[in-house]
Amino acid sequence: MAESEVDFDSEKYEKLREAGEILSKVRAETADRVEVGASHLEIAEYAEDRIRELGGKPAFPVNISIDEEAAHATPSIGDESTFGEEMINLDIGVCIDGWLADTAITVDHSGNPELAEAPEQALEAAIDMIEPGVETGDIGAEIEDVITSYGYNPVVNLTGHGLGHWEQHTSPTIPNRAVSQGTTLEVGDVVAIEPFATDGGGKVTEGASEEIFALEREGSVRNRDARKALEQITEEFRTLPFATRWLETSRPEMALRRLKRNDIVHGYPVLKEDEGCLVSQKEHTVIVTEDGCEVTTA
Repeated sequence: MAESEVDFDSEKYEKLREAGEILSKVRAETADRVEVGASHLEIAEYAEDRIRELGGKPAFPVNISIDEEAAHATPSIGDESTFGEEMINLDIGVCIDGWLADTAITVDHSGNPELAEAPEQALEAAIDMIEPGVETGDIGAEIEDVITSYGYNPVVNLTGHGLGHWEQHTSPTIPNRAVSQGTTLEVGDVVAIEPFATDGGGKVTEGASEEIFALEREGSVRNRDARKALEQITEEFRTLPFATRWLETSRPEMALRRLKRNDIVHGYPVLKEDEGCLVSQKEHTVIVTEDGCEVTTA
């Protein structure tokens, strides 16, 4: 997109800023509530309800990743899990009329402050580099340099990403390591930069559990509960991820099983560090401007 075509005062960018402003507030308030003994479900619902109170909608279920978990973990219906002396990552998103903001923070109760600090410093260094014409591979190299300088590894098969209208993951991909084939950032791009650090080997694999789903395609089902769930999904969540616990049908797990069997929805398995080692995370959403970038979630 040519610079002259980008109107940063347009409704799109105003809504992106509004989403980021809500998210910044909710991230801080939620992180303050993460204490040993606190309930995962209460924390997730606090953040999601607070987003709605402030005029937004959750862009996806609050991710609460513990220790070796890196992404896609969210409380189940009636979840009784509580926080221990663990490394806790909160990943939260806000949607305003389909325009998105995405952020993450590590709350460390495990006694590994440097591992929590590494992705934070990597994110700061990455943001300092952002301007039109910068290559995403160079951003990845900077993230990798900072994390390895702490003696840790970046998680190489998780990346930052573009944010589209009703689309949580679009191009460009922002790698967390040096890559030769990158994308050039342009004025007006909206990207989430998301360094992950680990004291393990630096790869994640899929676990068995799934609590987050998204619509794959339009379809029809005979079962009444599945039909009711599908109506809510298409009207309320559209293409954005949702949690089992958000569904208002009487048997949500059964409804989702039917929808999944018919390839109408797909699940997001919890991602875990391959070697069972700790993972930390920090994320901001930025808009690429003529002379640098604007951090909407600061």
